[in-house]
Formats: sequence, structure tokens, C-alpha cells
Amino acid sequence: MEPVLTSNWKVERSYTLDVYERRGGYAALRKALQMSPDAIVDEVKRSNLRGRGGAGFPTGVKWSFLPKQSDVPKYLVINADEGEPGTFKDRYIMELDPHRLLEGCIIAGWALGIHTTYIFIRGEMKLGAARLEMAIHELRAKGMLGANVLGSGFRHQIHVHRGAGAYICGEETALIEALEGKAGQPRLKPPFPAVVGVFGCPTVVNNVETIACVPTILDRGAEWFSSVGSDKNGGPKLVQISGRVKNPGTYEVPSGISLREFIESPQYGGGMIEGVTLKAVIPGGSSCPSLLPSELDVGMDFDQMRNVGSMFGTGGVIVIDSTQCIVRLAARTAHFYHHESCGQCTPCREGTGWVARILDEIEAGRGRQEDLDLLLNICDNMEGATICPLGDAMAMPVRGFLKKFRSEFEAHVADRRCPYPAW
Repeated sequence: MEPVLTSNWKVERSYTLDVYERRGGYAALRKALQMSPDAIVDEVKRSNLRGRGGAGFPTGVKWSFLPKQSDVPKYLVINADEGEPGTFKDRYIMELDPHRLLEGCIIAGWALGIHTTYIFIRGEMKLGAARLEMAIHELRAKGMLGANVLGSGFRHQIHVHRGAGAYICGEETALIEALEGKAGQPRLKPPFPAVVGVFGCPTVVNNVETIACVPTILDRGAEWFSSVGSDKNGGPKLVQISGRVKNPGTYEVPSGISLREFIESPQYGGGMIEGVTLKAVIPGGSSCPSLLPSELDVGMDFDQMRNVGSMFGTGGVIVIDSTQCIVRLAARTAHFYHHESCGQCTPCREGTGWVARILDEIEAGRGRQEDLDLLLNICDNMEGATICPLGDAMAMPVRGFLKKFRSEFEAHVADRRCPYPAW
């Protein structure tokens, strides 16, 4: 397909304002400033743009929750805290094409009556933060950001806020807490951020890729954007692939492309490297249940993945090959989520560590057959029992590994050892 979101990535100095404008950048903003705010929100609704941060909620609908009139300021917060293992797309937007994100922020601000945007970026992404700061400086110097955006009378400011590298801050209310200078712990909902968000004010939280799609929607129209995708899943999508494939990396694909095609096509993953075969695929980042090789003829969108018992998530495809131990992978997954748990909810704080310890015992050859049902029981009792989905994010993949590869867990117990070589 024609590259849109990635069209500037291989252009020299693509992160500068001059190059971005020369390639058509900010034309969508100029068009938006001639449109009514309601018309822009309607265009985003009709485009079928869904949130690219993992949940897949319709963006235009989310925007419409924000009150049109407010006695206090309204805020746009960009979730750039990309921490889901297997996910590496937003960092490329911020490093290689930051003005696309900034243009989307200003358009969203105009559409929603918002005068301030905060970009909450993962602390480790030093280059991305530096590129964003430089791009903001360029915009201010040319009068394209600040008190009078492009002479329209509309005022908007954008601030970059660096986080401290906590996975939990990818959850929107934990991100808001951290942005306010507090510990990154999720809030109970309701009230939702659209009513009580950052600084107690109405707030919209959107993912980087989500907002980066907005200029394209305004430039090409909702019908075009909706047509580049599947039913109720509009637009091109950035999808990543990692593991022992020939072409790991980030690719722009039409929403709904077959997972098998994405993994095997020479223009994308290219198939497995020589000497290994495909064992399983995690289709949307580490928190998603795995799929077997026989289950890959499914479209890569939020609805089709849900129909086969998994999730599209962030589109972070993790390919697991025949040399990998599923028990060890489950244990590593559990340890990650245990480490990243904020500790606020007992089922998550205690359950993630409990699961990790049991899996360590099985992997070391000290497990019991009854441990397998115990793991399923713990996962069942964790899921849906916490303020945020971090506990679910561990329970769902671990349960999936157990159900689809139970014989491998049983072999570890029966043989009192792991049959795979150490990493």
C-alpha cells in the first residue's frame, strides 16, 4: 500500500519543520482552522479511527465525551509511554516524524476547544523527547504554536513531560497521576478523565499513533481513511514484528491484513529464518493470548482478533519459534508484570508474584501437576478484580500458554527438568 504514516521516515532530516512542510505538512491544520470544531469531530468519527494504544476505542466517540463548555481548562494528554513488550512504533513517529504528531495535537485542540497539550513520553526515549522539543521550538518561532496559531486567533501550547519508565503509566489514569507529580497509580473510574482528568479538569488521553492519524484524515477525508482497512477499523496501521523472522521491524499495513500474510510476506516479516519453525504468535504485545500456527488466518484488527480469543493490542507481533520454551516464556512474562505492578490492588500485587514463583518452580523441575490447575485458578481470580488491567495483562497470556501448551508444562513436571537449552 501507499505509505502514509511512514512516508517521511526515510527522508533526510524528516524530523525538521522545513522538510515536513515541503512534503505537505500542516496543510491539514490550515484546512482544519477553516472548519468548524464539530465538523472535525464528525470527520474523525466517520473515519473509523480507533485508538492505537491497545484498547481500540473509537477516537471520535471518545472525543465527544469531552464537554463542549467548561468553566475550567480542558486538556489533551498524549500517551507516549510506550512500554508494552513487543511494541516499538510510537518511538519512530516521535524520532522521525514528530511534526505529524504535533500537527494532530493542534488539530485536536482546535476541534475540542483545548489550549494545552501534554505529551507524556517514556523517560528512556531521550531522542524522541529531544526531537519533539526541537519541533515545538520550530513551531513557536514561526507563529504556528502559541497565542495565535497561524494568525487564526486560536491559542495552543504543547509541553513534553518525561516519565520515569514505569509500565503502569501506560494506563491513562496512572499517567495522569504521574503528570500531576504523584505516584503512577491508576484511579478508580468513574469519574472518567473526560470529566475529571489532569488537574481535576476534563481531559482526553490519546496514543501517539492515534493523533498522528488525524492530519491524514483531514487531508484525505474520512471516506478514504475508512476504506483503507476493515469493517469498523479504518486507516493504515503501524504493526511491529519481532522474533526469529527474516525481516523484523515496524511496517505500515492496511487494518485487517491477515496475520499469516504479515508474518510470511517478503515485504513484511518474510517468514522464519532458516533452521527454525513457527511455534506460536503473540499478536498484539506481551499481554495478548498467543495463537497457534493453525490460527493465523485472521485479520489484524480489534474485532477479528477478539473473535479468535486474543487481542490486537498495540499490533506488536511477537513470533515464538520451535527452540523456545513456553514455560520459560510464561515465567518471564509473569516476572515482568510482577515487577511493573504498582502494588495498589492485592490481587495484582500478590497474584503476579505468586504466578511467577510457581512458574519458576515448574521451569526448574520442581513443579507439581496440581500447580497447573492452581495457576489457572489464580489467573481466574485476578482477572477483572483490579482497578486497572495490569493483572489481566499477566493472567490472559499465562492462561493462554497453559491451555494451548499444557503438555509442555506437564512434561516439565513429569521429567523434573526443562528440555530446552538455557537462554
